[in-house]
Amino acid sequence: MIIPLAHRADQTQEYYFSVKLAEVRRLQAAGHDVINLGIGNPDLMPSANTLDALIKSAQQPASHGYQPYKGTPGLRQAITQFYAHTYGVTLDADTEILPLIGSKEGITHISLTFLNDGDGVLVPELGYPAYRAVSRMIGADVREYPLLEYGGWQPDWEAMADLLTDTTKLIWLNYPHMPTGAPATRALFERAVRFAHDHRILLCHDNPYSLILNKKPPISLLSVDGAKEVAIELNSLSKSHNMAGWRIGWMAAAKAYVDAVLTIKSNVDSGQFKPLMDAAAEALTNSDDWHRERNAVYQGRLDAVHAFLDALNCTYTTDQEGLFIWAKLPDAIESAEKLVDDLLLNKHVFIAPGFIFGPKGDRYIRVSLCMPKERIETAIQRILG
Repeated sequence: MIIPLAHRADQTQEYYFSVKLAEVRRLQAAGHDVINLGIGNPDLMPSANTLDALIKSAQQPASHGYQPYKGTPGLRQAITQFYAHTYGVTLDADTEILPLIGSKEGITHISLTFLNDGDGVLVPELGYPAYRAVSRMIGADVREYPLLEYGGWQPDWEAMADLLTDTTKLIWLNYPHMPTGAPATRALFERAVRFAHDHRILLCHDNPYSLILNKKPPISLLSVDGAKEVAIELNSLSKSHNMAGWRIGWMAAAKAYVDAVLTIKSNVDSGQFKPLMDAAAEALTNSDDWHRERNAVYQGRLDAVHAFLDALNCTYTTDQEGLFIWAKLPDAIESAEKLVDDLLLNKHVFIAPGFIFGPKGDRYIRVSLCMPKERIETAIQRILG
């Protein structure tokens, strides 16, 4: 006998990559060399000083115990210094920073904190699947706002306004955008903050890609005048500091928002392991040169991914930022799903189909830069061979 599932479990599907990566593992177990260009799992190492800080902290007896729900003062201070140096944003380490077990946790906690059953949430029609999934799990009314395919994948603000109802409380925004790679701009963020003020809606910006292949100095939404009154920004070390799996992220916002989310978070987890937080604080001091060297590696891989996409006769823009390249399929290819399955089963190359990020991505694919250039070139050879 199986106890009936809650409605939220009935209406939520297993994460696409969870299912597909199981298929990849089965092929690998059968002896096939699968080149995984589908997932954004950085393969580069954190900085040496980050690892040294982890080891040093782990060797201290006081590190092995429960830590404050708001994280260590050292980590919060490091985050504020990082924001000041990177984005020119001033934050209060005691009241405006809340460390998280990754920004994915933040999506859940923010949603639980501010949304009642039936409240409206606006999510981009192409975006991180967790925005939709978490909103639906808690019973929110999810409405997808259009992105302008031939306008740099920017939000269609007029169409977004038409989606508002009396119960709409929250908007999810993400620039540099995943999956399309559309860069962040000050004009975009100013428009977003103005929209949130005009309609009295909480604006939640997810900002993990601002340091990856950025063409201009990185921007934080919180650098816009009036943003703290209406906005929360999530950030993470997973992509920008090669620390995927460490589960170190944070939210930055006005004290009232931080305190509200902490009310939920403190009932869900008991804080993070101190050596991880100490190492994260050290990672946030990585030099600008360290970030430039990481981006130089990604640039070499980017050139190889462009060649990979050329081999598939896909089209793409060259102004994309972040860890992925978004590309449109040629008319000759029937569907992204069939292409992905064919490449995986017959060429043992895995890429992500665009539809998992929203229906508008049906004629697109996404390719990750988290693979050595030589492996990407091998994938090209398999396609051409």
